[in-house]
Amino acid sequence: MSVLSRLFSRKDPREIARAAYDRIIAMGRDPYWYLDGKVEDSVDGRFEAVTMVLAAVLLRLEHDDTDPQVRQFSVFLAELFVDDMDGQLRQNGVGDLVVGKHIGKMMSALGGRLGAYREALASGNGDQLAQALRRNLYRDAPVDDAAVTATADHLAQLYARLRVLPATTIMQGSF
Repeated sequence: MSVLSRLFSRKDPREIARAAYDRIIAMGRDPYWYLDGKVEDSVDGRFEAVTMVLAAVLLRLEHDDTDPQVRQFSVFLAELFVDDMDGQLRQNGVGDLVVGKHIGKMMSALGGRLGAYREALASGNGDQLAQALRRNLYRDAPVDDAAVTATADHLAQLYARLRVLPATTIMQGSF
């Protein structure tokens, strides 16, 4: 595709990641997180649940990041996340002057979650994952151990399922 055709094309190349992003959103809204996992059913709680699922998918894709298509796909997922959060903020009445600041905080939060969950999921240590969830997903709010354990188990199972799938399957949103 030439530079001019890309500049004047109406087709957004990030749309190749739409099915996977929509699947991430659906999984982040799964009632399991809010009922059994006791994640706060609020804007912040839903943001954290979606970010947690997105982080799991991005961490899985890191294992194939030597493939330029997978690397680019991960970038597209992050960009769709930014666009979605931008739209959500504007829909909730956040003004143009501060949207960028909020998006910066959200991207920083995603980066922090990636670091925390990367280490915890790689360790296979349920206690380490539970601690990461308490700090990030629950934002140190009081939550009973059973809910944190349920969430940690559910997230670990999701990540284990993602790990055995080919990147192409994930990129198609079939997970």
